[in-house]
Amino acid sequence: MAAYPRMKTFKVILSFLITVSLVYALNRSWSGVPGVDSLPALGRFLDPFHGFWANAEDQPAIPETLSLPGLKGEVKVVYDSMLIPHIYATNDDDLYFAQGYITASFRLWQMETQIRGGAGRLSEVLGKRLLDYDRSQRRLGMVYAAENALQAMEGDPVMSKVLASYTAGVNAYIETLNAGNLPMEYKLLDYQPERWKNFNSAMLLKNMAQTLNIGEKDKEMTVALTMFGKPMIDLLWPDNEMPGDPIVDKTGQWKFNAIKFDSIPLVVPEGVAANRHTADDPGKDVGSNNWAVSGSKTATGSPILCNDPHLNLSLPSLWFAIHLNAPGVNTMGSSLPGAPGVIIGFNDSIAWGLTNAQRDLVDYYKLRFKDNSMNEYFSDGSWKATRKVVEKYDVKGQEPVYDTITFTHHGPVTKDNLYAFRWVSHDASNELRTFYELNRGKNHSDYMNALNSFSAPAQNFVFASVGGDIAMRIQGKYPVRRKDEGKFVLDGTKTSQEWQAFIPFDQNVMDKNPPTGFVSSANQYPVDATYPYYVTGSSFEAYRNRRINQVLSSLTKATVQDMMNLQLDNYNLKAAESLPYFLSNLDSTSFTEPEKKAWQVLKSWDYINNIESQAASYYEAWWDALLPLTWDEMDVDGNFIDFPTTFNTIRILKEQPTLSFLDIKSTSEVETARELLLKSFKLGVEAVEKWKLERKMDPAWADFKGTIIRHLLQLDPLSVRVKHGGNHDIVNATTRTHGPSWRMIVSLEKTGVKAWGVYPGGQSGNAGSKYFSNMIPLWGNGKYISLQFTGADNIPNALGTTTFKPEEK
Repeated sequence: MAAYPRMKTFKVILSFLITVSLVYALNRSWSGVPGVDSLPALGRFLDPFHGFWANAEDQPAIPETLSLPGLKGEVKVVYDSMLIPHIYATNDDDLYFAQGYITASFRLWQMETQIRGGAGRLSEVLGKRLLDYDRSQRRLGMVYAAENALQAMEGDPVMSKVLASYTAGVNAYIETLNAGNLPMEYKLLDYQPERWKNFNSAMLLKNMAQTLNIGEKDKEMTVALTMFGKPMIDLLWPDNEMPGDPIVDKTGQWKFNAIKFDSIPLVVPEGVAANRHTADDPGKDVGSNNWAVSGSKTATGSPILCNDPHLNLSLPSLWFAIHLNAPGVNTMGSSLPGAPGVIIGFNDSIAWGLTNAQRDLVDYYKLRFKDNSMNEYFSDGSWKATRKVVEKYDVKGQEPVYDTITFTHHGPVTKDNLYAFRWVSHDASNELRTFYELNRGKNHSDYMNALNSFSAPAQNFVFASVGGDIAMRIQGKYPVRRKDEGKFVLDGTKTSQEWQAFIPFDQNVMDKNPPTGFVSSANQYPVDATYPYYVTGSSFEAYRNRRINQVLSSLTKATVQDMMNLQLDNYNLKAAESLPYFLSNLDSTSFTEPEKKAWQVLKSWDYINNIESQAASYYEAWWDALLPLTWDEMDVDGNFIDFPTTFNTIRILKEQPTLSFLDIKSTSEVETARELLLKSFKLGVEAVEKWKLERKMDPAWADFKGTIIRHLLQLDPLSVRVKHGGNHDIVNATTRTHGPSWRMIVSLEKTGVKAWGVYPGGQSGNAGSKYFSNMIPLWGNGKYISLQFTGADNIPNALGTTTFKPEEK
């Protein structure tokens, strides 16, 4: 794998900036210059004493002691060989104060940038080119959602103290900053960090909710319904494609009285337009795997739990590894910079992990306003008053911009002033309480109680304990939906079309110690057909989950290495189920030489997307040509309706090869699956040949895929390219920009819990530190680090120890 060494990175950027400065005076601000309106006055950035070079470091400074205001007692912090902090405190307040301080010391710019992005405040520091993004964030009600969550968290006495301590720790670090030690990005963009607020931690959680559960296709499906009709909708976009292996299968064993409502008529509002977006949906790359194997199937006789959330790969990393120890808690795992506690991890007794539940938790309501003032809207025969919020945008380099956002009882009104946006994450919730309790959990009962505080984003929580239990619970706040409710835009003038109730938490999908000896989830359909509630989502995964279950079913004396091998599994089940049929439709007699080569390579492929595979490159190029060719009808005047899923596309090609949708609109001939497969094969080979010509190399899969871990500033010199296998639809779900953002394996042995983990980044957010990206080679080569959570004196190869002391008054 290739990476940019630290000093080379600095020299590349410095050379670039000096070149630019020869054209633009060093002390001239770039604000207002098209395309670069966010860059600073370069004189300060290039200051040899306080600027860019002040951030370079061979080893992080680890002082022996720090005196900090706000501490109650001493806190010992040991930094292990990977710069993971092990925090030992004598009380919760000091524990979370120290977590806030340490996380900010490594990741402050990332923390603040994430909050600015969520709250629609990036144009304040990056200029007017981010204004439209900021406006869309506020129109989604992100601030409104975070404020509601904060109210719930601060209303909880325990979580209020946790937040206050964490916030105080972050601010204690901010107080230590000066022109020399200010993080590089602040110097580059020429602004100062703000003081941290409890609100920021709430916003961070809503950012995750936006990534994970804001997916919907209501408008697209409404357009599709008017164009194609309901029978075709059910064929192309079924609620459950039935590939098998739901997350929980307890057929006929759901023993509760479900809430039921009469069905509502399917009323399609007029004038609905599809969202304008491209056909390349980045959401297909956002997923995760988790599973737990019972001791009956492991070599040690103890459960093993595994988790690898698939998210955008970025530098600094989304995650920050940490160990928290205080009376009543000894937990380790991955934290989110900006939020207290461990999000995915383990302690002395239990382990837990998360994958996204994919459920539909968003609805759009078509509105009817009394007049253009939008002061009143129609609901159940009467006019209701709207609520107006004036938003101010302090755009860098120009006068402030104002925007008025209208709210109805559904939620905020979208930017086209036609729809109200109802999102479960707008509701008050207290997710941090879940992780606070999981960090301290001892058994299955504690796990169940902890999840009762969790509303959104809906997640598949896997669990295992030293006591021998394994479990899965698909936890979230789910509306009780009637058939087809939520798939299309709803009529905002009728309250009968609104959410009437939520599924009681004790009726959510869950399982404990199933006879299979394992539980697993990979974003697939959640439950068997006898579950009494209607389930729908923007899409459900169909391949990773079945491959995981195939492997787990075959294991009898599973080891930690077996689990590592499975997380790194590159077997392409999609290709195994589709390629023989694809090839059978090709007439090779008229192939060109490159097409003959591709055909031969594909015929002999073992369906593994490993680093060297050329067949994987040909197959993926073929698929990338086939999908838009098959669904060219989904382009409606430049607005793209989401394509049917990969699984359903392949099924239709196989089972209904003469379906009218397989005819290519732009030709006079009538094509069937056979013609589509031939044409897309030729286009795929053409794409590979063009790639080979441009790069003058063979199309090894890792090179053809080109995985890159980008810096949040999108600067290539600060980004890292990785040679790695896998792809979407594969257990090792590494695409060009997404993948396993944290791999964790925990063996819950009675003699002591053992754990391993790795992520594609490093603990430091400083691009001038070797700990900025030092775990990427390990991650890329399928290696793990041992996660030690022993006493302070037993951390091997520690880089140093700092004792935090209360400031003397």
